[in-house]
Amino acid sequence: MKTKQIIKDSLITVSVLVLCFALCLVIHNLLQIDEHITTVFVFAVFLISLTTSGYVYGIIASVIGTLAVNYAFTFPFFEVNFLILENLVSGIVMITISILTSALTTKVRRHEMIKAESEKERMRANLLRAVSHDLRTPLTTIYGSTSALLEEKNLSEEQKENMLKGVKEDSEWLVRMVENLLSITKIDSGNVKIIKSPTVLDELIDSVILKFRKRYPEHNINIELPDDIVIIPMDSMLIEQVLINILENAVQHAKGMTILTLRVFILGDNAIFEIKDNGCGIAHDRLNKIFSGLYDTKPDMVDSKKRNAGIGLSVCASIIKAHDGDINAENVKDGGAVFRFSLGIEKERDNVGKEQYE
Repeated sequence: MKTKQIIKDSLITVSVLVLCFALCLVIHNLLQIDEHITTVFVFAVFLISLTTSGYVYGIIASVIGTLAVNYAFTFPFFEVNFLILENLVSGIVMITISILTSALTTKVRRHEMIKAESEKERMRANLLRAVSHDLRTPLTTIYGSTSALLEEKNLSEEQKENMLKGVKEDSEWLVRMVENLLSITKIDSGNVKIIKSPTVLDELIDSVILKFRKRYPEHNINIELPDDIVIIPMDSMLIEQVLINILENAVQHAKGMTILTLRVFILGDNAIFEIKDNGCGIAHDRLNKIFSGLYDTKPDMVDSKKRNAGIGLSVCASIIKAHDGDINAENVKDGGAVFRFSLGIEKERDNVGKEQYE
């Protein structure tokens, strides 16, 4: 990371100085307004100090600028002469500007870093409180059910079966919660690099529907896909997680839902995924923070053990962002909500994929 920053800052410095020198040649040879050449180099030093990190590049640029003005644009030409007061003053001015600008930008960047770190700490604390609260209910249920199974000898087979089903459901919920937490922490920390591979849309949706129906066999999903074969570069496992999280969100929180639709269509160079329900919709005061990880549901709207503090949707936002896509949610005028995200399609890969499947 440090090497990349050095290369970036060096390229900025060289590029600005070259452009500045070329502009000064035009001013000197065509316009013959030499008194403004020093001002141009001062502005170049200011830009370099503003856009590079630290003090080094601005100071180097000011030294190079001073030498360039002295050598190429000040009489006697093509000689370095600092005995002339004007040349000495211009050099001191450029070096002073570079130091002051670098100091100011460094201070601003440090302040932004501290502010961002404080915000991250606040988010971590909120996430920890939310997760602790949400984990307590299923863990208590599992503990109570297993204790009853071990201690109560007079339970009927039906009671045992119901308790075991409850333990299984809560265990599955905990597994999905942990998977979501691992995904969001790894992606947000930058430890995971998204490796995209061409994925057939129909196969992706088939896999998602299969997993969803295992968890929610009583819920049907209307599927609307393009007639043509569509190949999308993606990390298919992560995009499956996004789709399942959004579908589960509809099942758990869309009170009164009777229709759930998964639609995919092509718009330009993007594949647009839409998950739409006809449930109760999303409260307007929660729409703007639904992907933040702090979204919560009212206790009377849904079983408390299904509250996941929006962690699943926060995971979705992180995954789509890592894929260079966009994600949003909105209410439908006729009732319900629609979640929508986009993934880019590489046309050349798409054509290759079609040739392979024809």
